[in-house]
Amino acid sequence: MRKIVFTLCAALLLLTACKGRQAAPVTESPEAKAARMEWFSQAKLGIFIHWGIYSRGDWSESWAFHNGRVSMEDYFAQEADFTASAYDPAEWVRLIRESGARYTVITSKHHDGFALWDTRAGDVSAVKSSAAGRDVLTPFVEEVRRQGGLRLGLYYSLIDWPREDYPNVFRAGPPRYDIHKEPARWQHFLDFNSAQLRELCEAYNPDLLWFDGDWEFSSEEWDAPGIVRLLREYNPDVIVNSRIAGQGDYDTPELGVPVVKPQARWWETCMTINDSWGFRKDDVDFKSPDTILRMLVDCMSMGGNLLLDIGPRADGTIPEEEVAMLRLLGRWISRHEEAVYPTRAGIPAGHVQAYTTLNQAGDILYLYFPYVPNESLEIKGLKSKVKRVRVVGSGQELTWKLYNDIDWSATPGVYYIQVPPEVLDPHMTVLAVELDGPATLYEGSGQVISFNE
Repeated sequence: MRKIVFTLCAALLLLTACKGRQAAPVTESPEAKAARMEWFSQAKLGIFIHWGIYSRGDWSESWAFHNGRVSMEDYFAQEADFTASAYDPAEWVRLIRESGARYTVITSKHHDGFALWDTRAGDVSAVKSSAAGRDVLTPFVEEVRRQGGLRLGLYYSLIDWPREDYPNVFRAGPPRYDIHKEPARWQHFLDFNSAQLRELCEAYNPDLLWFDGDWEFSSEEWDAPGIVRLLREYNPDVIVNSRIAGQGDYDTPELGVPVVKPQARWWETCMTINDSWGFRKDDVDFKSPDTILRMLVDCMSMGGNLLLDIGPRADGTIPEEEVAMLRLLGRWISRHEEAVYPTRAGIPAGHVQAYTTLNQAGDILYLYFPYVPNESLEIKGLKSKVKRVRVVGSGQELTWKLYNDIDWSATPGVYYIQVPPEVLDPHMTVLAVELDGPATLYEGSGQVISFNE
């Protein structure tokens, strides 16, 4: 570990600066932000990649030593097995594009401080301290840019537990120091973070920065507004996730799709394919394709994205189960593309036993259902008139009946769409319900009939 030495003069100057610093928020007009977030609002699916020395597969990423499950020495011994010997970044990007995703986020540095690129700011990296002995981030970024069709996101941990100038290291242990008593030492760490972020911006110009680890300090202590301003010096349109102490652009609920539509206008759920972020030899609890599809459509129905994680092995190969999952997603999205891109949040739950979205004009209601309907699919509370119903992917038109549509009643009739078995998709069937105008709904509790002709 590196020794950190400061002069008394520098410490006093930094103490004065820290006391006077105010974490002023980064502001912009709602219209400017909406324009900057446009691509993200239509992304729907992103692919997360957790790759690092933990990808040997014995322990979890960073948390293994932080939680005291393994010594730090044994944890970092994994660097000898991070070979990237079978790493094919072109194939990685082809697979991600094949999945139908519109963006990808890769862990440039996790909480263990291991950098995938040739960082000049530190000594712990794929180039300087692993068996790979080379920069493995740059080839991936080059392929993302060369093949096109994907936005680039870089995950970056604000935390770096092993560094001697970072205050905390073990969950159960005392901190190395108090940042308010040793502000120069803390500033040295913040300068390290800034140096690495500048490297990432200068070398890769990411579309998105996916931060993590902000929970250990406040926005002011991190100088979170200063970090966002630094990023926008390089790219005014860069998008930042919520884990930057209140300065982010969108929310990131983790390992669970929200039950109700989030209040945030922009959000994504990050989700593992099995139970782990990085590759684990003992984790074979892979979710089924139907489960992942439901999660994707569930997010879409509430106006959000799914950021689905894969965990390559230390040699750079991707587990076969994950490859199969991405390819299946790609086949389904390709067949149902009009009901994925571009859509927006659907109608509230209770109107139909299905996930829903709307097209941008609001006059096509898409219904997604992962089951075999018993005779028909019911839609209630739909005041707009149905013009046509067709199966997305085949175009086959379906018949429907409208019952109890009384012109003088405030309560609309109920639609029953006939769904024959031969039109069903093996994973998730999608119907397009074309309306006579933007979808309008009745959401009352019904009424007592007081007049009849």
